[in-house]
Amino acid sequence: MSQLLLEIFSEEIPARMQQGAARDLERMACDRLKAAGLTWDALTTYAGPRRLTLVIDGLPAATPDRNEELKGPKTSAPAQALEGFLRKTGLTQDQLVERDGVWFAQISSKGRATTEVVAESVDDIIRHFPWPKSMRWGTGTLRWVRPIKRILALFDGAVIPFEVDGIQSGDVTEGHRFMGAGQPFAVKDFADYRTKLERNFVLLDAADRKLRILEGARAVCAAKGLALVDDDGLLDEVSGLAEWPTPILGDMDPQFLALPPEVVQLSMKVHQKYFAVREPGKDGLAPHFVVVANVEATDGGQALAAGNAKVLSARLSDAEFFWTEDQKVGFDAWNAKLKDVTFHAKLGTLAERVDRIAALAREIAPLVGADADQAEQAARLSKADLASGMVGEFPELQGIMGGYYARLAGQPDAVADAIRDHYKPQGPGDTVPTAPVTVAVAMAEKLDTLVGFFAIDEKPTGSKDPYALRRAALGVIRLVLENGVRVELSNIVIHAGRRLMAQQLAGRADKLEAFLEPLRKSGDLADNGLLQQLSSVSQKTAGVLVVDSVEKTTPQDWERRRSLDFGLFVMDRLTVLLRDKGQRHDLVAAVFALGDDDLVRIVRRVEALAAFLATDDGANLLAGYKRAAQLLKAEEKKGPLPEGAVATGLPNQPAEETALAFAAAAAASAVDAALEAEDFAAAMTALAALRGPVDAFFTAVMVNSDVAEERENRLKLLGQVRGVMNRVADFGQIAG
Repeated sequence: MSQLLLEIFSEEIPARMQQGAARDLERMACDRLKAAGLTWDALTTYAGPRRLTLVIDGLPAATPDRNEELKGPKTSAPAQALEGFLRKTGLTQDQLVERDGVWFAQISSKGRATTEVVAESVDDIIRHFPWPKSMRWGTGTLRWVRPIKRILALFDGAVIPFEVDGIQSGDVTEGHRFMGAGQPFAVKDFADYRTKLERNFVLLDAADRKLRILEGARAVCAAKGLALVDDDGLLDEVSGLAEWPTPILGDMDPQFLALPPEVVQLSMKVHQKYFAVREPGKDGLAPHFVVVANVEATDGGQALAAGNAKVLSARLSDAEFFWTEDQKVGFDAWNAKLKDVTFHAKLGTLAERVDRIAALAREIAPLVGADADQAEQAARLSKADLASGMVGEFPELQGIMGGYYARLAGQPDAVADAIRDHYKPQGPGDTVPTAPVTVAVAMAEKLDTLVGFFAIDEKPTGSKDPYALRRAALGVIRLVLENGVRVELSNIVIHAGRRLMAQQLAGRADKLEAFLEPLRKSGDLADNGLLQQLSSVSQKTAGVLVVDSVEKTTPQDWERRRSLDFGLFVMDRLTVLLRDKGQRHDLVAAVFALGDDDLVRIVRRVEALAAFLATDDGANLLAGYKRAAQLLKAEEKKGPLPEGAVATGLPNQPAEETALAFAAAAAASAVDAALEAEDFAAAMTALAALRGPVDAFFTAVMVNSDVAEERENRLKLLGQVRGVMNRVADFGQIAG
């Protein structure tokens, strides 16, 4: 068995593309070599600033011989079918074998040299590599992320000869652009390749580069009594910028520490790729930074540190200007600007979105124990910083800067914190707010996003989710579950949808009246303050899609349809979340089928159901339920099932039938009491008591008795058992 070593050497590969490129190289190589019939022991890829490397150990010298039989059309099939089969196999009709009225082709081929397969595969990989962005250079037609300079291809120590668009393969590579030997060098195998690269100041493995950065950065900080501010995302990026990373500690003007630390750290990270530094045991940042150079400077990095300090000072001076100027403007001016900023062509302006979020936050506040006035105030200020100079320069600071400006403007801490954190959680690894006002505003912001885009039918499809609705739904779910918020989402969604529709229908008196009339009769207008809100709705809103929708159907039908779509979407996200935590998706479906949308209660039911089904009683009772459900389903096809109370004490009635009737009645009472108390473990215990009587019933009793009275009573009994179990969950949705 032999080793394959491949390196594609080019100009600098953007750091953000390197990890994906390594995965793509592995996938493409595996697909092509497997298709040729090759196997191997180990395959590894590496990506760095100027090279993609592939090493495969345990490759055979040639592909195996192939002997296979392909089944073709029947001998009686039309001539066109036979012609197509012959083209596919490359044979003539006299080379086919007829067996049982069917044509068969015997295909035999000798194995090919692995080097030949590799040469073809590399050419194909390079020409079809899926770079997010690529370029052409010179007079060739080849496209790559940056111009390719060399291709190193060795099999068992020997060069695999091939050419790709004028670039000839060889056994030569290069070291560090500045610190290397200055001349290309030849290698024999992977061990020799890696050793010589390190001698020429190139660390091949990204993991080694990260370790060198982390250890070096911590060391230069420790030498000055400082500590590094860890940043895994920045570490990943910087490891793709330097082949021989060398951390250097630099100084910055202490006056910039008067800026919010997020501003300083973001200026370092986004524009300069510097790590922030802090003093151990103290809050905030220290007036220093760590820059990762790609060289070992002769002066210890002093000149590099000084030069980077000047660049950082210029950046922070800009930030300082925005910080000062923003404080002269304030929230009123920023909110006024939002009236001219379109959130979405079909959902109105940012100012109208803020109105919806504020009303929704006020409605949610009592449900999460928040002050309604503070929740509404925080929501009304939550998007203002989008018009500020600082967020214009650093969009990543939206919300964060709003929190700072709110505190400076004298707003309560609860309001400022809610503005700062209302986008949270923004991903599975993000923290979930726990402060009541923040929870109310964060839920309102995400629900308005979801309701709005569902209203205009911009739902995620497949892998496409341009408005991050899956992330918003997961954020709502985590806010509810991790804060134990007891709320029926459907009611909030309906109210949010009505506010949106009211805005969209402003200026359309006929349609607005058609929308409002049934709500007046039901009293819903008074419940959610919609009527009062309409007086402040902008008359400029076009509301194109919603108006078109209610032209074709009633507002109420439109509302129900959108609410159902939303509920199914949220439950799908909840299923994914619980599945990631080890719960089965069918258990979520079984509980969701009850129509409950209190997420806390749903999760508790799912957990209790999972624990119950893990027991022998649960598993056996589920089997009994399935049997009963099949019998009832078969009878339902013949006509309506018999209704009424189950009779006991009938002539010749088996004891097992009587026992199950009493057990089902007792279980029904116990289950109802347990569900009322939300003691789902007790509900499962009550169901467990049915296991013995159900087993005994199916063992001793014939359901489809020849006596009509007996048959009807037993069907009623099975219907009662099914009904009792379905109060806890729809057991018909459970696999097993």
